[in-house]
Amino acid sequence: MSTPEQPAAPAAPKPTRIPPIVTLDAKFFWEGADKELFLGQKCGDCGEFRFPPRPMCPKCFSVKTEEVPLSGKGTVHSWAIARHPPPFGFKEAPIIAVIELEEGIRFVSNVVGVGYDEVVQDMPVEVTFEPTMNNHKVPVFRPIKK
Repeated sequence: MSTPEQPAAPAAPKPTRIPPIVTLDAKFFWEGADKELFLGQKCGDCGEFRFPPRPMCPKCFSVKTEEVPLSGKGTVHSWAIARHPPPFGFKEAPIIAVIELEEGIRFVSNVVGVGYDEVVQDMPVEVTFEPTMNNHKVPVFRPIKK
């Protein structure tokens, strides 16, 4: 006796977010993001964290660089929503935010998992990763559940 075939599970929708533009200085960052690692740069001489990645420390001008894991935790410093022109690669306009990381650097990203009207100053957030086209990932932030 044969059993009816089960319908195939629907395929996950393909990502529409555009992939990152990878520069030589930020290659380690994007390779880490693809593995869901949130990495940053720290000066090998003065210990200052810096973002975006660059070859020289803006504080002491050293070219000694360390690639280090970041906590992935921070707070929302400021935020906006881009409505015009409609952002390419998004079903709805994303929340664009400046995140103050625990390490003292600011990182521009998106806040996900919350409505625009629910975002508040100093809201605690943590990093998560979303897929892009061409099998890459980008770090975004979601509210920390209390």
